[in-house]
Amino acid sequence: MRQFPSARLRRLRQSDFSRRLVCETRLSCDDLLCPLFLLPGTQHRQSVPSMPGIERLSLDFLLEEIAVLQALKIPAIALFPVIPLAEKSHDAQEAYNPEGLIPKAVRAIKKNFPEMGVITDIALDPYTSHGHDGLVASQGTILNDETNALLIKQALCYAEAGVDALAPSDMMDGRIGMIRQALESKGYVNTQIIAYSAKYASHFYGPFREAIGSSEPLKGVDKRTYQMDPANGDEALQEVALDLAEGADVVMVKPGLFYLDIVYRIKQRFAVPTFVYQVSGEYAMLKAAIAQGYVKEREGVMESLLACKRAGADAILTYFAKQAARWLTNSP
Repeated sequence: MRQFPSARLRRLRQSDFSRRLVCETRLSCDDLLCPLFLLPGTQHRQSVPSMPGIERLSLDFLLEEIAVLQALKIPAIALFPVIPLAEKSHDAQEAYNPEGLIPKAVRAIKKNFPEMGVITDIALDPYTSHGHDGLVASQGTILNDETNALLIKQALCYAEAGVDALAPSDMMDGRIGMIRQALESKGYVNTQIIAYSAKYASHFYGPFREAIGSSEPLKGVDKRTYQMDPANGDEALQEVALDLAEGADVVMVKPGLFYLDIVYRIKQRFAVPTFVYQVSGEYAMLKAAIAQGYVKEREGVMESLLACKRAGADAILTYFAKQAARWLTNSP
């Protein structure tokens, strides 16, 4: 009779106590960042049809939502503005208006919730009439250096409002170093930069673009001249190396689940704080499967978040943040 090998890996799987003791990856509320969509005006809330359960909120309702998130111990929120069409322009002037939607919201949030971390994107796409993240030349070329000059204005505007972290998501070359230099020169030495270092030209951004109102301007247009080719991994490491050298505090990978190999490679190579964005299309895909009964909601969502952590992400920007935090804390 053949003797069974002495190693039986199922021994530690048999009991709940031992599974808990040897668990390698743990998810907590400290790992969650919550994106929020901000509307102008007051007493406004709008559902996002492609993202069930997600709403655009005016500042008064947004402050109520932040109170819930703070009670759930979520450490930070990321703000995304919904800019009226009349305020969009070819050169995105509203992006650095000190009385604009985002600066006003930042001041109100920090006044009411000083301990809540506030992150704002640095990019022009919510403010441009054409929907691109940068300025567009007459022949359709995205202008890198001219865009950077406006991104600096936007970054300083938000830093002055009191934001905790700036998240340049535009993928222009050299913008991290220029923003860092500008922040230092103006005395904003503690303003963090969370760089979207590996942001791919993904097909999973559609619901987000609907939420901020940039879908219509972008019809027939793509962003492949500045966002990364989904086929490339080595290039992501080069982007991360450049952003770190230029002064980024954190690097981020976007999208999430389809790019966890990139998260892993970054963490292994650089061992720096690395975030991942579980994007709108991933959220919509999971919600659709849940609605059809193909996936159990809690189990499926938590497994997707654990996958991000297992790959090496230190934090996850996810539309499931509030829901996951309630599950983690057994809150109603």
